[in-house]
Amino acid sequence: MKTRLIVGTVGMIVGLFISLSVGSAADEGDTKAAHTDQHFFTEAARGGMAEVALGELATKQAANEDVKKFGQHMVEDHGKANQELKTLAASKKVTLPNEMSGEAKALQDRLSKLSGAEFDRVYMEEMVKDHKKDIGLFEKQAEQGKDPEAKNWAAKTLPTLKEHLTLARSTASKVGAK
Repeated sequence: MKTRLIVGTVGMIVGLFISLSVGSAADEGDTKAAHTDQHFFTEAARGGMAEVALGELATKQAANEDVKKFGQHMVEDHGKANQELKTLAASKKVTLPNEMSGEAKALQDRLSKLSGAEFDRVYMEEMVKDHKKDIGLFEKQAEQGKDPEAKNWAAKTLPTLKEHLTLARSTASKVGAK
């Protein structure tokens, strides 16, 4: 009888520990999911702001007409996407950053000191590199994001980013960019 009581008590204690560890693992998973989605919101917002700011710079400083048109295209498309992201984030009570990353600010500063063909080349090289990075971010969110609306928005936005990459590569080749 004593053995049964001890085994039963030990069983209950083990069961309690198991249920607590499963609960904390689930909580950790939820936190990780929220962190992944938050990271996406933050990076997408910063990237979108940078695309608009650099696109505006291109419309003023580019020598090549195709580069100017590309810059204007970035202002329009990323401006629209930024508004959609703000609306989505607000519905999720997610606070977005209100400024570009330090890296984007440094690029903006560097580009603002260039002009003509040199500006065109450097800007387009950066746009190819940036859109590759953006596509990776959006593909990851579309596939692995936990928030269904954020996943859908990422998936919906991906074709536009891929179109931008194709256009960036084409324009880059016209101005001698890598």
